[in-house]
This record gives sequence, C-alpha cells and structure tokens, in this order.
Amino acid sequence: MKAAIRLFLLAFCVLSTPAQAEWRPVEKVETYAISGETGHELYASIGERGPKLGIARAIAYTNFKLTWTRDYQPQGGACVLVSARPKLIITYTLPKPAGQLPPAIARNWAIFIAGVRSHEKVHGDIIEDMVRKIEAMSVGLTAPGDPGCSKIRTELTRRLTELSLAQRQASRDFDKTELSQGGNLHQLILDLVNGR
Repeated sequence: MKAAIRLFLLAFCVLSTPAQAEWRPVEKVETYAISGETGHELYASIGERGPKLGIARAIAYTNFKLTWTRDYQPQGGACVLVSARPKLIITYTLPKPAGQLPPAIARNWAIFIAGVRSHEKVHGDIIEDMVRKIEAMSVGLTAPGDPGCSKIRTELTRRLTELSLAQRQASRDFDKTELSQGGNLHQLILDLVNGR
C-alpha cells in the first residue's frame, strides 16, 4: 500500500510539473502578390516579386523569431540554468495570385502551392527541432565558479551557435535535395510552368 501511495505521489509530481514540451510555435503565413494567367507567367512573376535572399529571389521563405525566458540561479558558487522557455514565431512567406485564375491553371496552382507549403513546413519543423534541442541542452546547464551567472551565458552562446549552424545546414541540404533534378520542388515548378 505504501509503495502504491509513493508511486501515486511520484506520478502526481511528474505530471504536475510543467513539461518542456508544453510550448508550441506560433505559425503565421504572409503572402506576396503575383500576376499571370499561365503557369509560366505566374512563375515569372514569382521570380520578379519573390522574397529576396541575398542576390536571388525565392519562391517562398520561412523565417522565425525566437526569444527566451530563462531562469539562471546561483547555487553553491556555481550558476545553474534551471529553466528556459522559448517563444517561437515561424513566418511562412508564400506567393498568391492577385487575380482569379482560369480553371485549368487554378488546379495546377493549387497543386503547386500545396507542395510549396509542405516544403516550407519542413523548414518550420527543422527550426522547431533546433529550438527543442536548445531547450533540452540548456535546462540544467551548470557553470562551476560562476556565482554571478556570467560565464554560463558565454558557454550557452557557444552551444547555441553550434545548434544554429546545424539547423541552417539541414535547411540548405533539404533545399538542395528538393531543387535538384527530379526533386519534389523541382518537379512542382516544371509541372506549373509546363501546365501538367
């Protein structure tokens, strides 16, 4: 009986403690207007009006804003990061025809934009995965001999840089696969432009 009560109390404590996984990203969609009445015209308009990334334009773009609420606590001459709660806003920027499309082109466009949305959602998932890794790595991070909690911030920044670089590389690798000959996004573009 005592074991059952202890097990119940342990389960109660675990279940009543806020889990790290409770947060969810806020996802927003922004659009930019394109024009045209054929797949080729729509794609050309994307090339003229799409989000500018460096010197080129993209079909769509996934961006994010990440802020944290962190609780650093001095403990016995060390500093411990006892909690780290993210606020993640993911924004997808997608093309949207300004006018009504002819029925056949509208069907092709619906297939194209659904594929582009799915592609960008993967970028959002990669970002969310990075944030969850940051959270898991951060909570419990301890810096000995840091009662003022300054060294821990330097160490945290170093570790965050590694995770951020890994996220960027994962996104680049995904784009390379998707845009390569026979890749999903490459095929969506061909189907839109060629009217398939």
